Amino acid sequence: MDKVQYRVVEHDGGYAYKLGDVFSETYPTHDAALAAARLVAREHETPGEPAEIEFQDKDGTWRTEHAAGDDRPEAEVVG
Repeated sequence: MDKVQYRVVEHDGGYAYKLGDVFSETYPTHDAALAAARLVAREHETPGEPAEIEFQDKDGTWRTEHAAGDDRPEAEVVG
C-alpha cells in the first residue's frame, strides 16, 4: 500500500499543510492547519467509485488511467 505524508509548516505569515511541494491555503494557527490536514488525510484514505481519471504528469504529458476506487493510500499527518 502506498503512503502519503502531509506536513504542517509555517507559510505566508501563518501555517499550511503541504503534500510534496504543494501548499494548502494558509491558516492563522498551527492547530487550525493541523485539524485541516487531518481532515484531508482521512478523506484521502476514503474509498470511492471506480473511474477513468486524466492527469498531467511531471513532464507535462496528459495521461488517462483507470482508478479502481478502493486502492487508497495510507495518509499520515506530521507537524
